[in-house]
Amino acid sequence: MTPFLDSKLPQVGTTIFTVMSALAQEHQAVNLGQGFPDFACDPELVQHVSDAMLEGLNQYPSMLGVLELRKAISHKVETLYATHYDPASEITVTAGATQAILNAVLAVVRAGDEVIVLEPCYDSYIPNIELAGGVVVRVPLEPGTFKVNFDRIAAAITPKSRAMIINSPHNPSGTIWSKDDLLQLQELLAPTHIFLISDEVYEHMVYAPEVHHSVASFKGLAERAFIISSFGKTYHVTGWKVAYCLAPASMSAEFRKVHQFNVFTVNTPVQHGLARFMANASHANDLSAFYQRKRDLFRTGLEQTHFKLLPCEGTYFQCVRKDDLKVSEKSLSESKFCEWLTAEVGVAAIPLSAFYANADDQGIIRFCFAKKDETLKLALERLAKL
Repeated sequence: MTPFLDSKLPQVGTTIFTVMSALAQEHQAVNLGQGFPDFACDPELVQHVSDAMLEGLNQYPSMLGVLELRKAISHKVETLYATHYDPASEITVTAGATQAILNAVLAVVRAGDEVIVLEPCYDSYIPNIELAGGVVVRVPLEPGTFKVNFDRIAAAITPKSRAMIINSPHNPSGTIWSKDDLLQLQELLAPTHIFLISDEVYEHMVYAPEVHHSVASFKGLAERAFIISSFGKTYHVTGWKVAYCLAPASMSAEFRKVHQFNVFTVNTPVQHGLARFMANASHANDLSAFYQRKRDLFRTGLEQTHFKLLPCEGTYFQCVRKDDLKVSEKSLSESKFCEWLTAEVGVAAIPLSAFYANADDQGIIRFCFAKKDETLKLALERLAKL
């Protein structure tokens, strides 16, 4: 007889992204739900990876990541954020950002420790904390604007507070943390022993006149932070699952203990290919302009509908309110509305409530515009019927 398995994650089921993607496929809808591009990456990157394979670079690399790639990451971070991370002791290549976040949580969170998360948040944060035996402390961002409420964060800090997770540019809202926000956070955390996990996977998607402010640029934050970014997001290769984590040497040492017995190491030829591709910084630095054009195309089309557009300062996500639509279905819950939109209008989106533990419903849905122009135009044609 199969033994009874008491789930460590009893609240976790099939993700909304899987559900909506399956529904989109069933109804042949334009899938603007899950966050991945529908266009190819740069052929030069593929060639670099292919070359590495043909050169025989196919065996285990260093557990820390290919040294050439860690050196390239160090150079990039120092160039952009004026902070040096040692490739040998402070940079670790990971199997995607989701794994890096889990590594960081498992490295520092012990049973009973409290971890502050700002909702709405990416769906892996809370399960990661629970797997580590931690206690999730949810602090809501301001409804509608998704701005940070520092009074609420301060009120959430207790002697049991072990870590805090932040995300900028922010998925799902598309907002960013300003320089003043990070200075205020630095001041708030200064008298504490709280570790910071900074999810910066959309760092190269911040739209003019705004700029990305990395935690790496703030000494008082960087000295307590695991900073995570993603090659998958930056180079349109989400399926490759390669990312990295920056952290002070003592923190990286503990991070690597988890990493070593989690995935051990990451795809060798892909790492070599990425290192060679990073030699041309424009591949990353031009990304904001690339996506800003797509954002503007999509927003211009949405303005012809009765959706109310929320600001999009970064990421490749656009949130809209459905309150002013001229259809009776606008009164549906966010989740039910997205199902209706997929089945009847032929465009899939994600309900913002999916990013809240209590499924907080504000009448907001999220579209992904990391798509070919023709994909976005087809979606806009269908949405214009609203």
